[in-house]
Amino acid sequence: MSDPVPPETSPTDPPTPPPAEKTEKQLKREAEKRAKKEAEAAKKAAKLEARQIRGASSGAAITVGVVPHPPVDLEPPSGTRDFYPEDMRLQRWLFDKFRAIGDACGFEEYDAPVLERQELYKRKAGEEITSQMYAFVDQEGHEVTLRPEMTPSLARMVLGRAQSHVLPLKWYSVPQCWRFETTQRGRKREHYQWNMDVVGCPSINAEVELLYAICAFFTSIGITSKDIGIKINSRKVMASVLKAMGVSDDAFAPVCVVMDKFDKIGAAATEEELVSTQGLDAATAKKIVSCLQCATVDDLTALCGDGVDTGGVDELKKLFELADAYGFGDWLVFDASVVRGLAYYTGVVFEGFDRAGELRAICGGGRYDRLLSLYGAVSEVPAVGFGFGDCVVVELLKDKARSISHWSPYDGVRVGILPSLPKKIDFVVAAFNPSMQGAAMKTASLMRAGGAKVDLLLEPKKKVTATFDYANRVGARYIVFVAPAEWEKGEVRVKDLRLGEDVDDALKQVDVAVKDLGRVHDVLDAWALSKEMAARATVSDEKTEN
Repeated sequence: MSDPVPPETSPTDPPTPPPAEKTEKQLKREAEKRAKKEAEAAKKAAKLEARQIRGASSGAAITVGVVPHPPVDLEPPSGTRDFYPEDMRLQRWLFDKFRAIGDACGFEEYDAPVLERQELYKRKAGEEITSQMYAFVDQEGHEVTLRPEMTPSLARMVLGRAQSHVLPLKWYSVPQCWRFETTQRGRKREHYQWNMDVVGCPSINAEVELLYAICAFFTSIGITSKDIGIKINSRKVMASVLKAMGVSDDAFAPVCVVMDKFDKIGAAATEEELVSTQGLDAATAKKIVSCLQCATVDDLTALCGDGVDTGGVDELKKLFELADAYGFGDWLVFDASVVRGLAYYTGVVFEGFDRAGELRAICGGGRYDRLLSLYGAVSEVPAVGFGFGDCVVVELLKDKARSISHWSPYDGVRVGILPSLPKKIDFVVAAFNPSMQGAAMKTASLMRAGGAKVDLLLEPKKKVTATFDYANRVGARYIVFVAPAEWEKGEVRVKDLRLGEDVDDALKQVDVAVKDLGRVHDVLDAWALSKEMAARATVSDEKTEN
């Protein structure tokens, strides 16, 4: 029996509509997803190819052999990271920058447990954060979670010692946070976040101080206002606008969650979601989206008329005025679409953005005057703060590293956007042979007691070249040989590895007394000075002879 012949399309049938064209943002996201999958596949293939069983041979570096298909997955869980030593050097550099700005602005560092009670986050309505928690019940029956953010912990700590704190408080932290959300470039499920908060200052001056700190940090790593901008808006102003449109106080927070998606999903999708999920009529949704597209505070005031909170408008204008006076006004732009997704914000909100459009929000924050009263404060406590994730900053640095280099007034040196951070150590101490290992250990101990950073060679090499190879591999500036001849005289030999083979041994090595090892840096500085003076004297003598 032959297959049935499909009926021919009638000329009168309506033509099949062409597929809807995808927006530029949708095409970009699809391309990013494909690139991410391809990169991950290539990375796994490269790692698998690199795993081969190798043993140690005479004079060769010792490596670990791994079978092609190990019995456990060697990759970290999805959305998390391993930090190898080179990664830790970058992390320490970045965190030091965070802390330097916090300290320079007179803030104090604090921390809290990474494990918190779920109730700390469930008391805030209108947020998706509660669905993103790594939550579980512990063995004592308590509902706990890995903290998804730090601000509630700060509020708990402030109230925990409420009677002993003198306001305002200026605190900062660099905590690890966890959110089970879709991973993407610059956003992972596990991340560290630089937080700075001011508790107890009701004026706009607190927001300005925090915005200064953000701009100062960017400047310290070589980023300028041409690279990054900070969008400014006011939840207080938007609350008054929405109230004038008939949005109730209870509906304000969930409506803001939808409004916060405007930059990601566009005007039409925002209107549709305001209608479908928040129950607003189409006309109201359209007017809200029109407000989000206002370019200036005056534009928003003109569009919404008497419905705008004039106090909130005055705060915004004062903020821009003070930012100009502080010297960072060129970083700021008004953007009515920025409302931030967290329900506890009550006033000015802000969000750092990549002017190139390659990355999502770089940082964000705002005023949260009502949060502490949710946790037990008898009245509202003014508070404002921001969060700054480490992942997105590193991605930003990678993007800018290709073509940008700036002068950093904080370091006083020329810095690249992505720093070169090789392994470094002051000294490698090496025993001449196994019988001198005890003397080498004593040498290392005396030097470390004086503040030197010392890598002790654990097993003496059979060849001197292998010892030098090790010292170069670990980034040593000097190598200290502990040999019988010098040790019997109460000395060790120190060699400067920066000087090449064409330099006389007398100019690149010196014997240092064991009793002086506790101040070895001073001894070497004096030695370098004596060489410099001798060189100058030689030049002077030659000029005199001529």
